[in-house]
Amino acid sequence: MRITDITYDEVKNSAQYLINRGVVNAEVAVILGTGLDSFVNSMHVELEIPYPDIPHFPIPTMEYHSGRLVYGTLSGKKVLVMKGRFHAYEGYSKAQISFPVRVFSMLGVKKLLISNAAGSVNPVYKKGDIMLFDDHLNLQEGSPLTGLTDSRFGGRFVDLSTPYDLELNDQLTAIARAEGITLHKGVYCCVAGPHLETRAEYRFIRMIGCDAVGMSTVPEVIVANQVGLPCAAISVITDECDPENLQPVNIDDIISTANAAEPKLNTLFSKLIAAL
Repeated sequence: MRITDITYDEVKNSAQYLINRGVVNAEVAVILGTGLDSFVNSMHVELEIPYPDIPHFPIPTMEYHSGRLVYGTLSGKKVLVMKGRFHAYEGYSKAQISFPVRVFSMLGVKKLLISNAAGSVNPVYKKGDIMLFDDHLNLQEGSPLTGLTDSRFGGRFVDLSTPYDLELNDQLTAIARAEGITLHKGVYCCVAGPHLETRAEYRFIRMIGCDAVGMSTVPEVIVANQVGLPCAAISVITDECDPENLQPVNIDDIISTANAAEPKLNTLFSKLIAAL
């Protein structure tokens, strides 16, 4: 009986397909969040592969995630970029959500950079701000490691005492300072979605020590730690979740805010890649 949604051979098949298409020597992989696709404009693009063409890759159902894997060069380094990710609220398991991270590792990627759109529960954070992950609190049910008995996936009891690479975080902090970019450093709360939180839930999330809340990223980070892939993550704050003055969420406003904040994120990621 198959007890997980992925197998090692499926990861291997996906990686081999990409190698056959010419995806070789990629040093950095980037996962782009909602409304944050313009990063690829700074690259020299060599290939753009729709997810349905890649064996065993999930297909995003979120309308703002285009579902294409972009391969090219940035600052002399080969880079892989996911335009669109997968979420638990789409019906995918945590193992499926994080499947691309395993493929990146098998391709020899050395660093993983992740972005997302999130709401702030820290009253200091305003719309359009960006937050570097110092840590996370996972309120999603389940783990991407559940059922993976094949030792080739990595160890089962993955240490998460430092899920976000300290060296990458230090580099991003230094770049932000040099560029005059305000970069908050905080704790991300990962929830299942797709519904937004109630006022009581926002109070609770703030009370337990989180600064921002969203519906992605943590499954990918857990797997990155399992396979030994150093990672860093940044949230673009697209809405302010003040339970005492909570306003209805407008998806068009979220996308507009993400688009406006993109240049800051792109600068940080581009300069980091150049410095690696």
